[in-house]
Formats: sequence, structure tokens, C-alpha cells
Amino acid sequence: MNKILLILICFPFLMFSQEDLLDEIDTKSTGSQHVTAAFKGLKIVNFESTKLVAKKELSFIVSHRFGSLKNGIDTFFGLDEAVTRLNFVYGISDAINIGVSRSSFLKIYQASVKYRLLRQEDNGFPFTIVGYNAILVNTALEEEDLPSIEFSDRLGYTAQLLISRKINKNFSVELAPTFFHDNYVSIDEQDNSQIALGLGGRYKLSKRWSINADYGLHFNRTDNSPFQNPLSIGIDIETGGHVFQMHFSNSQAMNTNGFLGQAGGDWSDGDIYFGFNLSRRF
Repeated sequence: MNKILLILICFPFLMFSQEDLLDEIDTKSTGSQHVTAAFKGLKIVNFESTKLVAKKELSFIVSHRFGSLKNGIDTFFGLDEAVTRLNFVYGISDAINIGVSRSSFLKIYQASVKYRLLRQEDNGFPFTIVGYNAILVNTALEEEDLPSIEFSDRLGYTAQLLISRKINKNFSVELAPTFFHDNYVSIDEQDNSQIALGLGGRYKLSKRWSINADYGLHFNRTDNSPFQNPLSIGIDIETGGHVFQMHFSNSQAMNTNGFLGQAGGDWSDGDIYFGFNLSRRF
């Protein structure tokens, strides 16, 4: 198990190219028979997709999540309790991206790397496989509440393998086996190292619209945890140089460790959050 985790965390890097966003609108494969445009956004909703930013391009993603709709007019349907994440992603090559972000949820700073390993081909390899690794710093932990806290306690780590398949020109699916670790967890019985499986998909409704959804199945959540498995549903709208994603989720956190480990809402109780991701390419 330790060897597998080491491979996931340390493996980066390999090959091939990414087409221009607009050129991909109705294209399934390139001249080299690589299948393209399984997903248009860098995220499905919460989970990373297998899409990467092209070489020497910079993508700026603003993610916003309002508070719970359950509280109604008291918080103006969540407007008073909104959180924001600013994320910059740069393409070192067509197959390797690096990113830095800051989220107001727990005041988290994060650095990440995303790298393509294999690509789906027409009449060839059936999947696109991408690795994703991140390290984060939780700066919201206060010394007044945790007098013995050290910098290392603020750190968290993520390792994901993103495996997608474009079934046809309208429908794409993804699996995301995920290992994540937080050096500090607020629930005593909860393991610091946690394992989950992400499930996601996209169905294209028209040339520029699609419906997206993803779900995280947590495998070692402690029985007394108040948190839920994250379920998110949304719509992608492609407008020129950017993709606008509107969605509902039972997680207000937007970093992987947050929405997988600390999704506090409950769909069955109407405790959900409206939000959006807006990406702009430079």
C-alpha cells in the first residue's frame, strides 16, 4: 500500500497535446486519433477533470460557493456566508500543469501539479489517465485554540488518479481514486489518511451547454463523523475563451481534502450550497 501511495504522490509526467477550447467544440479526435474534449472545464464540478491547460497558457479560475440555502432569507439564501477560491493554473507543457490557489474556506493556500499519463484513442487505448497531486496549508488553525500547534500540523496532501472515457460525442465519464491526508483532523477517531473514489460525468446538451455531476465515495470515514459524501450537480456554459459552471453541492469547501473530508451539507435535508466556477484563459 505504501508503495502505491508513493507512486501516486511522486510519479509525474508524460506526453501529448491539448487542442484549443473553441476548436474542440464538436471534435472527437485529432489527426493522431486522440480523443479530445471529454470535459470542457478543468473541473467536473468539485473533482478535477482530465482536461489540462495548453502549453504556455494561464487559466484563472474564480470559484464561489454561497452558504446553505436551508437558512433561507436569514442569510439571504447563503449570500451572507459565501466563500471564494482564486486559482491560477499554468501549462508548463501540453501535458503538465502547475497551479496555486487561495480559498477563504479555512484560509487555505494550495500548490498543485496535474500531468497527463495516457490519452484515449479512437480504436486504441480506451481511457485518458491524468495524475493530480497537491499540498495545502490550513492557516485558519489558531494558536489560541491549539497552543501546541506547529506549522506541519497545518499541512495536507492529495494524490489522485483521474481516469476518463469519452463514450460518444455527448457523454463522458470519469473515475478518480483518491488518497488524501491531513496532519490535523478535528475528529479524534478519524484517520489522518483517508481514501475515496470519485465518480463523475458530463452530458452535452448542445454545442455550448452540458450537465455535469460528481460524487465522492469515502471509504474510511469514522462512524461518529458529522460529514457526508459530497454530491454535486451543475451546468457548464462555454462562452468564447472561458467556461462558466453553475452548480449545487452539499459541500462548501472546494479543495479536494475539504469537499471529500468535510462536506457538511445534506441533500435530503435541503442543506445544499449554490456556487459557480468561472475560468478565463490567457
